[in-house]
Amino acid sequence: MVKSSASAIATVARPHRLLWRNLRPLDPILANAIALLTSRYIGHFAMNSGSSQKRKIADIRQSIILIGMMGVGKSTVGRMLAQKLGIDFIDSDDAIVEAAGMPITEIFDRFGEDYFRDGERRVIARLIEGPPKVIATGGGAFINSETRALIKQKCTSIWIDAEIDMLVSRVSRKNNRPLLIGKDPRQVLTDLAEKRNPIYALADIHVYSDTNPHTNTVDQILEALAKCT
Repeated sequence: MVKSSASAIATVARPHRLLWRNLRPLDPILANAIALLTSRYIGHFAMNSGSSQKRKIADIRQSIILIGMMGVGKSTVGRMLAQKLGIDFIDSDDAIVEAAGMPITEIFDRFGEDYFRDGERRVIARLIEGPPKVIATGGGAFINSETRALIKQKCTSIWIDAEIDMLVSRVSRKNNRPLLIGKDPRQVLTDLAEKRNPIYALADIHVYSDTNPHTNTVDQILEALAKCT
């Protein structure tokens, strides 16, 4: 497994300010070494869930970006997918928190959503550089036109879709969603889905998450990637 490059995201010296430009790239020597190691995973074989037959996974030549509504399971699916592919996984929200030196809820409270989206765009731009990796993004990342253009140009985008009932059930387990604080989750998610789904549909690949294990979603993605070659 390639060592995570999340540590390449520099923590801001003064946590009370968001200095997104302080993010620094990987050391060139380290970046080259990671690229060499990652290239050895091209043509990697993975076991199809519930089957004894191995099948070849698509050549991974660019980063895979997971998009979709909050609660759809992007981080969980992303970790499993990265493990199957033998490449790195990064959660963009975690990278943003590390870069900003504060929780996302605090960024929203103190600076507003527009400021957060600008910082999110910069962080994602840094994350997709270097060797291919799986990146789980926040629900609003792909909605931003600049971020979406960047992803479409340099990555393979995958929309993980799900029914509202399941999303409501999942988001109720946490209280760290800025857009849900003090609001009715079902109403917020319904409104967001109505606005965002037509934009999510611009993704390269569309898969579904339901009450079955996340491995089912991972298998859908692997099958779709294999067909892309």
